[in-house]
Amino acid sequence: MLQVLAMLYLWLKAGHVIFVVFWMAGLFMLPRFFVYHQELPENAPENAAWVDREKRLLNIILWPSLVAVWGFGLALAISGGWFTQGWLHAKLAVVFVLSAYHVWMADYARHLAAGRRKLSGRHLRMVNEVPGICAALIIILVILKPF
Repeated sequence: MLQVLAMLYLWLKAGHVIFVVFWMAGLFMLPRFFVYHQELPENAPENAAWVDREKRLLNIILWPSLVAVWGFGLALAISGGWFTQGWLHAKLAVVFVLSAYHVWMADYARHLAAGRRKLSGRHLRMVNEVPGICAALIIILVILKPF
């Protein structure tokens, strides 16, 4: 099995990077959708369109990308034998944070769909920085392998 994964290493890496790009794009888009959605009056007819956009972004891009990122990433880690390396442990911790952020955003979409607007537009704009910060940390860990 490990020999097969080693032969497929470049394909695994390509798949991982492709789905990371899709996932990150979705994680940047969803909070912006929330801001636009929340800035509408609560009884505006456009609310239904925003709920539909948010659902489609989650179901078509974000959830499949999350699964693919984890699948390709774990296969890469196995094929590279990296589970003993500290940089991978740190990267996995940051990816867990991003995964929790993803789940939190999906839950917030459910609240918005039900008409519950718990956060301000300003707060959502600040929360939108989480994926960028996590991406920067992950890139540094993967490229520099500081430990």
